[in-house]
Amino acid sequence: MSKIKVDNVDISILGGDYQDYISLTDMANAKESESRAADIIKNWLRTRFTLEFIGTWEEINNSNFKVVEFDHFKMQAGLPSFVISVSEWIEKTNAIGLIVKKGKYGGTYAHKDIAFEFGSAISVKFKLYLIKEFQRLKEEEYKQLGWSAKRELAKVNYHIHTNAIKEHLIPKEITLKQISIIYANEADVLNVALFGKTAKDWRIEYPKLKGNIRDYASINQLICLSNLENINALLINEGMVQAERLTRLNQLAIKQISLLQNIQNRNFLK
Repeated sequence: MSKIKVDNVDISILGGDYQDYISLTDMANAKESESRAADIIKNWLRTRFTLEFIGTWEEINNSNFKVVEFDHFKMQAGLPSFVISVSEWIEKTNAIGLIVKKGKYGGTYAHKDIAFEFGSAISVKFKLYLIKEFQRLKEEEYKQLGWSAKRELAKVNYHIHTNAIKEHLIPKEITLKQISIIYANEADVLNVALFGKTAKDWRIEYPKLKGNIRDYASINQLICLSNLENINALLINEGMVQAERLTRLNQLAIKQISLLQNIQNRNFLK
């Protein structure tokens, strides 16, 4: 569940990626009081233009759409006696573009394509602001998705890194505590090379923050961290001692962060 504010009205959004459903009920509240929202949606749905639009959308996007039932509704559209509810439309035609949700975030929701069209029933201005705010929300979500992907990549490379430590730095027949100390020391080689501090130093500096130093890294730092983990694993395999590896990794971190920042400043990387 996400929310955007359009013309000082909170609009709820369900789903994500290419299956976002926007609350028509919230949108209708921007035009009339909450008690009238259902009537606005029902009056919008009963017009011939609306049925043509959502029916065509279903034919394009829904292989299980019941076209015969759709044609039946379309023939009645525009008649003074014709009335149809969202639930009836869904039940009779097997539609997926509109959904009715109960509970805390209850109401009528529509796929974003249909919701944008419904915005015209509120006002042209409202529709344009809705599209603008929705696009802004998606841009923010994609930025967060990019950060998460880089964080996961860093985790994958961390396993490569720890495997090199296991094969080349951990002697035989030592305790689990001793093993954990070796892993922690090598993790801090990367932390110091990139962030300039150990995990312990970071916790002392930020005692109220949850997680660890890498959870608060920027996308550029996570990209660099992934590279450093691979390079450190290679240097371990080559037998380079820790002090020399730290110096080498720190030099590489400085160069890579500077390069990534320069690319970002030129709008090649977002």
